[in-house]
Amino acid sequence: MPGEIVALVGPSGSGKSTLLQIAGLLERPDAGSIAICGRECGVLSDRERTRLRRDALGFVYQHHHLLPEFSAIENVIVPQMIADTARGAAKTRATELLDRMGLGARLDHRPGQLSGGEQQRVAICRALANRPKLLLADEPTGNLDPSTADGVFAELLNLVRDQGLAALIATHNPELAGRMDRRVTVRAGTIVEL
Repeated sequence: MPGEIVALVGPSGSGKSTLLQIAGLLERPDAGSIAICGRECGVLSDRERTRLRRDALGFVYQHHHLLPEFSAIENVIVPQMIADTARGAAKTRATELLDRMGLGARLDHRPGQLSGGEQQRVAICRALANRPKLLLADEPTGNLDPSTADGVFAELLNLVRDQGLAALIATHNPELAGRMDRRVTVRAGTIVEL
């Protein structure tokens, strides 16, 4: 639902990441179906699934996976250009997002020149660059120290709410899960609580 942030919780190995991979159209489910933006995804070709991922989904992983040879702003511009956004508009959007995440003075820094928290904020901006309808995040602050994690997570929640998109965020941190709108619990590959 637009504007809703859902915590996907469960112990390590419970299936949280697999569920995110399926919801993100990166893996096919063994049973059931996935519908995104009113489209049944099981019947889509690989090209259509790729286009839907590009246009409707944003991904944030525990490891930022930034392109090391590009600056922070370039890492946020690239996915927009892949989606055929004009370079000027992509740069404007990237600058706005990075400023919002407190990185306005770090636009031209490469990942190796940024702290772990700064790198993860760039990854969040990259995930939101194409204005997705759904953000999928897998332990987005799992590699950060508690203080940095708290700040990055607060910024992530604010951006998601302000942009009115839905988010499914995997975490095993009960404090972070408690800051979201509701919780879905997974155990041994099965959803046990909605």
